[in-house]
Amino acid sequence: MAIQSDFLIALHQIASERGIDTNQVIDAVNEALVAAYRKDYDQNEEDKIEAKIDDESGNFVILVNGKESTPKDFGRIASQTAKQVILQKVSEVERETLLTQIEKRMGTLEMGTVQRFDGQNVIVEVGKISAIMPQQDQIYGEILRPGTKIKVYLKEIEEYPTGGRRLVVSRASESFIKALFENEVPEISNGTVEIKEIAREPGSRTKVAVYSDAQGIDPIGACVGQRGMRIIAMTNELGNEKIDIILWSPNDEIFIKNSLSPSKPLELKLDNEERHAIVKVPNDQLSLAIGKDGQNVRLAAKLTGWKIDIEPETPEDTSLAESSDQNSEVSVGEESKEEEKEKQEVQPL
Repeated sequence: MAIQSDFLIALHQIASERGIDTNQVIDAVNEALVAAYRKDYDQNEEDKIEAKIDDESGNFVILVNGKESTPKDFGRIASQTAKQVILQKVSEVERETLLTQIEKRMGTLEMGTVQRFDGQNVIVEVGKISAIMPQQDQIYGEILRPGTKIKVYLKEIEEYPTGGRRLVVSRASESFIKALFENEVPEISNGTVEIKEIAREPGSRTKVAVYSDAQGIDPIGACVGQRGMRIIAMTNELGNEKIDIILWSPNDEIFIKNSLSPSKPLELKLDNEERHAIVKVPNDQLSLAIGKDGQNVRLAAKLTGWKIDIEPETPEDTSLAESSDQNSEVSVGEESKEEEKEKQEVQPL
């Protein structure tokens, strides 16, 4: 019995066009035919069943315990099975080829299109690949709809639990911010300006510490751009997430002061051993230094790697001073109750 000759010709043609080893396809077809035969004709798991296809003539036989047992009506099943296996194999090879190509661009930004939603995950088409953006890699509160064009960070290629690989993209990571700056600010992409640290609460606010030792270069001005065009482009991409650009300094005292922008600290007391800073600010800037729900000082702590406490210049308002203590005592990696609450909430897509 023979598979239709045009089908056999198509097998070789498809394998050649898609760069697939014909023998691999034939082996996969043989395995599929064995599974089909065992399901419909032989449920004895102890039997040794083999399928063999002659890749020149297209003839095939089913061998059970070494004896030919090819059913008379097995040709149609064999043709359908072979077709399904080939299509699946082609799809797998094409996907692996695309993943291999995109693997070279990991760590960069790509334009993607929102395809659909899979539970809390967003499926984004990047080139010809369907990538996954898990909930933790989505910008909190961002509303995405199928067809929306977005920039995504190529985060990693991970193994499927059931086998195979998939592309994971992100918009919430600090690496996304770094890649966004590299795209928008030539001085960063060419190394004239360096991003030293990033602290971010996706969807709300980001602090980026930049530095340059090149003569005549203002690193903050380079990131802002003429008339603020560069920073505006980035905040628009982030859905108006606020971006504070901070001047990095190797001097901890200066860096901590800068990190509390837009407030202007007056005095710092540093405990280098505990990496603990007590910062005094003008009374009228106390709430500015702390930020809403302690966000400004919390991000400053993450950015600098120091625990930061805020104190008023003169303790005229006791209740305000207590509030600053409560909100400002944040260690690196420590999360506020508000952050924990946000993480537990289901993000609307």
